[in-house]
Amino acid sequence: MDLCQLCTQHDAMGGYLCPGCTKDTVVRLECLPALYDGLRSFLAPSSSIGQGRQGKGGPAPLPVREEILDLRGPGGMVGIVESWLAAVHQDRGWAPRVPVGSVEGRLDTAVSGLRRNMPWISVSWEQAGTFAEEIRNLARSVSSIIRPASPTEQGTRIGRCPAQFDDGGVCGAVLRLAPGERVVTCSWCRMTYPPATWVGLKVLVDQDAKVA
Repeated sequence: MDLCQLCTQHDAMGGYLCPGCTKDTVVRLECLPALYDGLRSFLAPSSSIGQGRQGKGGPAPLPVREEILDLRGPGGMVGIVESWLAAVHQDRGWAPRVPVGSVEGRLDTAVSGLRRNMPWISVSWEQAGTFAEEIRNLARSVSSIIRPASPTEQGTRIGRCPAQFDDGGVCGAVLRLAPGERVVTCSWCRMTYPPATWVGLKVLVDQDAKVA
């Protein structure tokens, strides 16, 4: 193993996650409890949603935003983090955990458990890349609700994704290099472009711009 499973760059340490992505994953894990708490103020429906019962006898809107309630519920953020900690316990041959306490307490416990296992995860766990990617996506998703990114924070616009599908069609989604990231990832087709491919990517993007 000489490529990081998350950023696909060369990893001199020979693990599944490079030191940079390992550190980033730890930081994202540490942020999850605060992000969970930050969702609390977004539970109330938007003011654009009408109050009371809808016309023509329709049902009254929920008193809370359902998608936020789901994220804060047992199957939301805490469910994702606990499922990864359970997978770590299983693959390390440890006894299964039995989550107890409030959702907030369970999330703190699961985050702490994963943080303690990060040295093993980054070096020895074959699922490290998938795990790190899901934690990154979860943190980004919740952050986008709490504090939507400005155009600058969304990253540098690279151009349109030149990835080709099996039927010959081109993806064409806008590519951005997010702040702090080392790999350009298409938000639509999920194609990744590590730094080693950027010269060729620029050529393809420039050609597409001329055609357009």
